Order: sequence, then C-alpha cells, then structure tokens
Amino acid sequence: MNIAIIPARGGSKRIPRKNIKAFCGQPMIAYAVKAAQASGLFEHVLVSTEDVEIKTIANSLGAETPFTRPAELANDFTATVPVVAHAIQACEALGWQFSNVCCIYPGVPFIEVGDLQGAFAKLTERGADYCFPVTEFPAAIQRALKHSSNGLMAPIYPEHELTRTQDLEAAFYDAGQFYWGTKKAWLTNSRVHSSGVGYDIPSWRVVDIDTPADWERAERMAASLQAH
Repeated sequence: MNIAIIPARGGSKRIPRKNIKAFCGQPMIAYAVKAAQASGLFEHVLVSTEDVEIKTIANSLGAETPFTRPAELANDFTATVPVVAHAIQACEALGWQFSNVCCIYPGVPFIEVGDLQGAFAKLTERGADYCFPVTEFPAAIQRALKHSSNGLMAPIYPEHELTRTQDLEAAFYDAGQFYWGTKKAWLTNSRVHSSGVGYDIPSWRVVDIDTPADWERAERMAASLQAH
C-alpha cells in the first residue's frame, strides 16, 4: 500500500499563506491533492500541517489530516525528511500498513498524474530508495560564469571555457514537485538525491514558487497553457 504526504505549513514568509492562496481559481494545495487522488496510487492522501485553516481546506478537498504537525517541525529551518518521517510514524501509530510514501509539495500547480505514476513505476522497477522528477539545466553548468574582482567575467570552471557545449555532459536539477520513497528509506536515509533515481520531465513544467515574482511567472505560465 502507498500513502501520499503533502507537507503544508502555515507560516510561509515571502508569499504569506502561499499553500492555500488562490491560484487560477483554487487553493494552491488543491493541485497536489487532486493529482494524488487522480493517480489511483494511494490508499491515503494526507496533509501534514500545524495550521487549522489549512486542515479545513485540505479536508474540504478530500484529503485527510489525522494528526497535527508539531510546532518544532513547522519552522523556517525544518527539512523535508524529518517532516515525512514524523508523518509516517504518526500513521503507523494509527495502525496503517504501507510500504511506499510519496511526499508531494503543496505548491505544484503543474504536477501531472502521469509523472506520479511513471516515477512510482521507476522506483519499483529499479528497487531504489527514492525516485523524483528532474529536468535538464537550460545551459551547460560547466560554462557558468562569475563576476571577478577585476570587473571582468570569469569562468567558474576555467578548464571548460573553450569546450564546445555539445561536448559537455548534461546536468540536471531537482524539479521540486514530489519524492517517492520506500517507508524504510524515509525513516533511515536522509540523502534523497544521492540515493534516488531521476524521472525526467520537461523544463517548461518546472517552476519554483518562492517569491511574488515566481508566483506571477507561474500564473502567466498557467494562462498560456490554458490558452492552448
């Protein structure tokens, strides 16, 4: 059995109440909840939060909130793995039996059901601890530049200044949407990136919404997709 855990605290600073702020007509968290429900992969779709309003909205969407996240796991410095581990332990205390857990971030308006399904298939096929979506950097990171003290630009990797882009190895980054993992991995292995396999998704479906400018960009992306 699988469960989905959506970690959604109430204290976001740069975009106040980000996780339940209206995005294209519905609370932001609704995209994560609805994708998990539509995937057909989960016995339980639950939200881990310390916030009463988030609980109410999550419940209205059909998600479960069987426990309250402790305040010490809802601050600006708490990493994802401890939050998921706490949720797993709370669910086990309720008598739930499950083998795999998908942590789905609440701010993912471009998440797709097929990605959840494909990444789960890859997790099980590879027997990995984790599987998560990745996308390719838009430019070769080996050709990255920096501002030097003399006012000129300087290559961070001088050895590749004259290397052709097509001769450089492709580099990828975490799309920041969701993380499949075995229950054991979430409880014993916090190194998600180096213990997981990547599931490739296109860069046009990846946006990290941390600032008001990010939010505006995401809304423009959504409007463009709806127009087509």
